[in-house]
Amino acid sequence: MNAQTPGQPLPPKKDRREVARETARIQREEQKKREARNRWFLRGGIGLTLVAVAAIVAVLIVGSIKPAAPGPLNMASDGILMQGDGTAITAVPTAATAADADPVATDVDALTDTVNITVYLDYLCPYCNQFETANAEQLTNWLTAGNITLEVHPISILDNSSNGTKYSTRAANAASCVANYQPDSFLDVNAALFANQPTEGTSGLTDAELVSLVETAGVTDESVATCITDQEFSKWVGTATDRALAGPLPNTSLAAVTGTPTVLVQGVQYSGDLADAAAFETFVMEQATATSTTDDTSTDTGE
Repeated sequence: MNAQTPGQPLPPKKDRREVARETARIQREEQKKREARNRWFLRGGIGLTLVAVAAIVAVLIVGSIKPAAPGPLNMASDGILMQGDGTAITAVPTAATAADADPVATDVDALTDTVNITVYLDYLCPYCNQFETANAEQLTNWLTAGNITLEVHPISILDNSSNGTKYSTRAANAASCVANYQPDSFLDVNAALFANQPTEGTSGLTDAELVSLVETAGVTDESVATCITDQEFSKWVGTATDRALAGPLPNTSLAAVTGTPTVLVQGVQYSGDLADAAAFETFVMEQATATSTTDDTSTDTGE
């Protein structure tokens, strides 16, 4: 039995039942209110979570969008054009590509006295190294004599093969730095990058080692070293690579770069043995002859 306050009688049984029902009713209403509050807080919590997730996603998206960056001098086409005059090899000067601006394709119609060779390459690509090793000497001889122009497009498609160091981008940036500050030394640096090419799957050369490499190759402009360590053109390298992979490629019917090296002679892709200099020479002569024949036919027919 429940103890009662002395001198205070129990209420009648009927009244006790009414009190119990009223108490139960009040408890039910309080429970409903608590449940309603909990549902509101739950919805609010979900809403806040969604807002937080949306904010995080927005930050990630914004962070992943690379701001446009201007390109280097002398690479308005996304490549550097080298030419010879019978005694020396020099770079054809061009303005830098402004941020958000499209590259300007080389006007091959103005290069009718030479065979035009274009190479898209990645400095971590072993097949690019094969082509460079086999053909560098005859390309240099043709260039010096003024028989060809050589347009080199450094791109970065093998960044995932250097343990997170993005060697392809950093090496292409180093070459672009040379193109910008000391362009006539570009081919010497190009050769040095392949002569010291790291193996795929390794971290590659450090920025400091790249600086040492270009200086050993004959670069004396101190701005090149700062450009390499600051990775001045790394964002532009990424943009130029995206353009090469998306296409269209100028001055050729080839839609886009699908691998490196992509070698074009008079706009026609070379698909022969990269390590066979004789085969490449034959292909170059064939394209030069085909172009000459077409020009002669156009002249004879009055076109």
